Amino acid sequence: MKSFVALTIVILIYADTRAQHKLEKIWETDTIVAVPESVLPDFKKGILYISLIDGGGWDADGKGGVGKLGIDGKKYEPTWITGLHAPKGSGIVGNRLYVADISDVVVIDIQNGKIEKKIPIDSAKGLNDITVTDKGIIYVSDSRTTKIWRIENDMPALYLDTMKGVNGLKAIGDDLYIGSGKLFLKADSKKQLTKIAEVTQGIDGIEPIGNGDFILTAWGGYIWYVYADGKVETLLETHEQKRNTADIGYDAQKRIVYVPTFNAKTIAAYSLK
Repeated sequence: MKSFVALTIVILIYADTRAQHKLEKIWETDTIVAVPESVLPDFKKGILYISLIDGGGWDADGKGGVGKLGIDGKKYEPTWITGLHAPKGSGIVGNRLYVADISDVVVIDIQNGKIEKKIPIDSAKGLNDITVTDKGIIYVSDSRTTKIWRIENDMPALYLDTMKGVNGLKAIGDDLYIGSGKLFLKADSKKQLTKIAEVTQGIDGIEPIGNGDFILTAWGGYIWYVYADGKVETLLETHEQKRNTADIGYDAQKRIVYVPTFNAKTIAAYSLK
C-alpha cells in the first residue's frame, strides 16, 4: 500500500509540473513598427516579414504594407511593400508571399519586392489569417463572415462556413488547425471538426511546438501553451500594459517566438523555455 501511495504521489507531482514553460525576452525593437499584425519568418533569408496596418484595423485607406526586419531585430525596412489597406496574415509559396488584405489576397513577388496580383475573395469583408500547406494550397480566414477559403492555383473556393469568430489558422499535413473564437479546433481532410482546447479570449496566432503541442495567442495580450491533451498553460499576459500579442511567428529549431505588439508598435522576440 505504501509503495502504491508513493507512486501515485509521484505521478500527480509529474502531472502538475510537466508544463512549467515560460517566455524570456531576447530583444524588442523601438516603437517604430507601424501597427504590426503578423510576423512571418523566412529563415533562409534571415528575414521577418511584418504586415503593417498603419491605420484602422479594417480601414481600406491604402496606408498599409509589408516591412522586413532582420531575424535578430535589426535592419528594419518599413517600406518594402506599400499601398495595401489593413494587411494581416501571410504565407510563402515558392517565391510568392500571400497576404490577407480585407477582401483580397495580395500576391507579392519576393525576389522583386513588387505586388504581382490580387486575388479577390467573393463577399469577403475581413480576411485575417493565412496558412499554406506543403503542397502550396492556401487557406485564409474571414473573421467578419465566419468563413474559411481554400486557394489552389490562385483560385479561391469556400472551404468551411459558420466558423464563429474565426481567425488563426495553421495547416499541418492534411489537418487544418483553427482558432474559432475561444475554441481551438482541428479539421481533418474530411472537414470533420474536433475540439482540442478552449481558452479565455479569441484566438489569433497558432504555432506548433511539436508532439502535438501548440502556442496560441489572443490579440488582447495573452499567450498560451496548449498541450495535445487540451491542457492550457498561460505563458504571458500583457493586456494590463495595453500591449497586444497578435499573429506570432516561431522558430522551431531555436524555440524563439516573434510577437507583433500591434498598437504598441514593436516586434519582440522571446525564448521558449
